Amino acid sequence: MATAILLPGKEKRVYSRHPWVFRSDIARVEGSFEPGDVVDIATNKGKFLARGYYNPLSQIALRIMTYQPEPVDPDLIFRRVREAIDYRRTFADLRSCRLIFAESDRLPALIVDSFGDVLVLQCLALGMERFKQDVVDALVTFLHPAGIWERNDVPVRKLEGLEMMTGLLYGEVPDRVQMTENGIRFFVDVKEGQKTGFFLDQKENRAAIAPFVRGKRVLDCFCHTGSFALHAGYYGASEVIGVDISEFACACAEENARLNGLEDRVRFIAANVFDLLGEESRAGNQYDVIILDPPAFTKSRSTVESARRGYKEINLRAMKMITPGGYLITCSCSQHMLPAMFQEMVLDAARDARVLLRQAEFRTQGKDHPILPASPETQYLKCGIYQVFPV
Repeated sequence: MATAILLPGKEKRVYSRHPWVFRSDIARVEGSFEPGDVVDIATNKGKFLARGYYNPLSQIALRIMTYQPEPVDPDLIFRRVREAIDYRRTFADLRSCRLIFAESDRLPALIVDSFGDVLVLQCLALGMERFKQDVVDALVTFLHPAGIWERNDVPVRKLEGLEMMTGLLYGEVPDRVQMTENGIRFFVDVKEGQKTGFFLDQKENRAAIAPFVRGKRVLDCFCHTGSFALHAGYYGASEVIGVDISEFACACAEENARLNGLEDRVRFIAANVFDLLGEESRAGNQYDVIILDPPAFTKSRSTVESARRGYKEINLRAMKMITPGGYLITCSCSQHMLPAMFQEMVLDAARDARVLLRQAEFRTQGKDHPILPASPETQYLKCGIYQVFPV
């Protein structure tokens, strides 16, 4: 087995239990290897630190699998998959959750989502790709799904020297799967939908809106296939309008509304949210609750400031349109928009909108997307629930 020798001082990241080592932190690699091989990681003095898979093509060159000098083999993969599932058995519906959350489950770059009796797998790094069949075998052993579908159509794979691909890994998978979340049924397009087909990370946040929407008029912005909007309708909102720029997403959302018998109270509009908020504000329209759950406005540190301006604009417009004492439910899934930065942006928008905010809750992703305190990158979702008062 080859050994990656770190530059002096760079071992501190490993000692802190951060699961990544960057290419720029490596002094040299001793011994022969192929990209994707498991290698030992050692200090510049040769002391063993960890063991992980190595890809010199990637900026994240080393992804740590274990801090012990133990074999990284199918047995280890089986144990990690079982541990990830057992963790979720304590609190989650295994037919509606993220089963494996990459580094947080000590299976770097591996994502597995569960929708009904179908699992969807994403493998985002070369080293983990080599264990893909072992992961599939473990999932079949422990969960006996009807089918497992591969959604490896993610551009980041190209940075790892991997092809983009989708396809059947096990059993049978229909074009659409029906899933129940918090008592609400959804059709999930596991083969063509965004990411793995549905955004499970907001599940607990969607449940948290229940006391704030009952009997209220609700505007759900960036509604995608209607998850927040349908939760609002299910929890007793008097009227819900969902808005998304994608006509296809709105059509899917309407179908989900009919599936739950909510089409009389929940409707959807295909429109640009930035434009619609401006039009609604100029028209003097108000809502008791406005939900903002936009896609990531930034995927790199270099564009954080422009993303902040975008977030501030939609939050400012929304605050001006909320009835006195109503609620703003505002989210960001941008990893580089850190929680403190997001909260500062919300406060900045409130000052410009001349409103007073009272925070009811500040939340993050669900427990099935666990956070490693040693790895801030694993905490990416922000969800603030604020009561809004004019001043």
